Amino acid sequence: MLPVLSKCEHDRRLISRRFICRRLLRVDLLPRLNEFLELFDYNAWANRTIFDAAAQLPEEQYFRDLKSSYGGVHGTLCHIVWAEQLWLDRWLVRPKPPVPQGTDLQSLADVRRRSEAVEAERGTFVSGLTDADLEKTRLVKPSSGGEYVHTLRQMFRHFINHSSYHRGQIVAFLRQLGAVPPSTDLILYYRRRG
Repeated sequence: MLPVLSKCEHDRRLISRRFICRRLLRVDLLPRLNEFLELFDYNAWANRTIFDAAAQLPEEQYFRDLKSSYGGVHGTLCHIVWAEQLWLDRWLVRPKPPVPQGTDLQSLADVRRRSEAVEAERGTFVSGLTDADLEKTRLVKPSSGGEYVHTLRQMFRHFINHSSYHRGQIVAFLRQLGAVPPSTDLILYYRRRG
């Protein structure tokens, strides 16, 4: 029979575990930059997988307004690629993209080309970083207002999460349109990579 811990003893052990986890992260026992490189590769694979699925739609369905935040499939893909460009520009300390929300992208081919260009430039930028660089900061001024300072590490996590969130919306759109959507789960990326 396992011993029953008092509330005080349980809390002490929980605090001790949290302290140990924080300490492990601080001394960089985990190669954090390698994890981000892997997640960026996953992100590119997942985007290409969604692009391939969108290419199977009739043009009318691809451009149909599904009354979502960015319209439908095309508008949401444009938003994903525009946001990825925006974050890259922030990391490189450049002005934000001149056309908001990727509204200059008129076709899936345009979306793919922009995505490939962003992916290549991001790869060049990230390949020159070290784990220590992940703590470098950038001033971010969102269009919604305010000014915030974020580390590259925080922005990289947001970048991956943001694209995944909107790819999930596109999966829902594909179902609404009667198409069979692909799965872009991270675990599938690992399985296919081997």
